[in-house]
Amino acid sequence: MSALVAIVLPLLVLGLFALSVWKTVRGVPGRRWRRPGWWVFPAVVLVGVGCVTWFVGAFAGGLDVGEECARRGVRYDDDYRAEHWREPSQWFPLHNRCNADYDLVPAFVNPTLVVVAVLLVGCVVAAVVVAVAGRRERVGRP
Repeated sequence: MSALVAIVLPLLVLGLFALSVWKTVRGVPGRRWRRPGWWVFPAVVLVGVGCVTWFVGAFAGGLDVGEECARRGVRYDDDYRAEHWREPSQWFPLHNRCNADYDLVPAFVNPTLVVVAVLLVGCVVAAVVVAVAGRRERVGRP
């Protein structure tokens, strides 16, 4: 049973993401964004982008940070890592440093997570604005 779930669940998540991308792209020229429910699709796309970006940053150091630093030709500083031991386990901002000067987390990760969070809030605000505007049109108030 768990093997079936391990196969089917990722396919369902990927299918939901692909459907949301499709609905988002097709909804813009068709002015479907005027319906509050349409804003779920860009929100799902943003959550998917945010999750992938977070995983890229969270696992940037691999299983052995010292080995990854050596592979990149950067000095691994045990003293720095011991002093900043909590840094790699933070949810945000993501950092996994070899030393004070070199971070294994790609530079795009943290700004992308901020942009995704802001755009998610924008999707919620837009859905509320569209819903209120639609209600006013139906009721007949300006």
